[in-house]
Amino acid sequence: MTRPGAVECPVSTRLPTGSERKGTAMTSGRSVLLLAHTGRPAAVRSAQLVHESLSRAGLTVRMLKDEVEDLAATGCVLSPVESVESAEAAEGVELVMVLGGDGTLLRAAEIARPAGAPLLGVNLGHVGFLAEAEREDLGATVNSVVNRDYVVEERMTLDVAVFNGGRGDGAPPVRSWALNEATLEKADTRRMLEMVLEVDGRPLSSWGCDGVVCATPTGSTAHAFSAGGPVVWPDVEALLVVPISAHALFARPLVVGPEATVALEVLPDTTPGVLWCDGRRMVELPAGARIEITRADTPVRLARLHRAPFTDRLVAKFGLPVTGWRGRAEHGR
Repeated sequence: MTRPGAVECPVSTRLPTGSERKGTAMTSGRSVLLLAHTGRPAAVRSAQLVHESLSRAGLTVRMLKDEVEDLAATGCVLSPVESVESAEAAEGVELVMVLGGDGTLLRAAEIARPAGAPLLGVNLGHVGFLAEAEREDLGATVNSVVNRDYVVEERMTLDVAVFNGGRGDGAPPVRSWALNEATLEKADTRRMLEMVLEVDGRPLSSWGCDGVVCATPTGSTAHAFSAGGPVVWPDVEALLVVPISAHALFARPLVVGPEATVALEVLPDTTPGVLWCDGRRMVELPAGARIEITRADTPVRLARLHRAPFTDRLVAKFGLPVTGWRGRAEHGR
């Protein structure tokens, strides 16, 4: 019986018999880390469905201890489940399956990246650009996981080093990383942030601005896009620099090579700033701080179920108008 106010765990639809037999024959010793946005009722119900289907197919389902407890608090007790701490939760799993929006997937990337485990996102949010599947496709997505019917692609990430990041002169840099973007923002909303941009050791321009977004191609459809930056196809290796509300003649978005070193310096006589990596990891920036951003050696690996072109993903996610398109066949080619 479900307690009052709890989210009831539904009885899931069984996997097709043939697929279930195929999956069971392939699953010896296999495990999947399941991460969910447990604050969403849809994620609670989806977690129960995924757990039941994967367990029935013979896979070990691993979950973070606090998420298992959160689900239990709603009346949804999953068993059997391997409950683990977050530090090394993805070690040894073949896949990290994520139920939520892009924020949940970015949180999952922190866990999966050190272990090299691929991420497979099921979108329960809004746009969900990083997710590979939608909630209504959950059954087919689980089948693909059981049958290993997916490909893995690597996405470029950024290494971020902050010098004088609130720790005084001579201190070692504060280091972080980003999948989508590293964003320098002003800490005082009443004043502009004065900063100078450097590329490959040479100064390029200075701006009075609200901030600057340094993004990967993966992040080109996130904060950088909102700031007026270009959409970059994910197979392009590049680094984007997008000023936010810059008061300068030369303040266009820039696309630099993947081996470039981009540096941002907060001028000594300006307001302090703050650095956010993927909107999750924050470093305070006193006046005079310096941020260096380079391509990281460790990528994030994404599992892909669909071979559709990135163009189709853009059209679907942004609802772009394509009425009137006829294609080459209509032109006799």
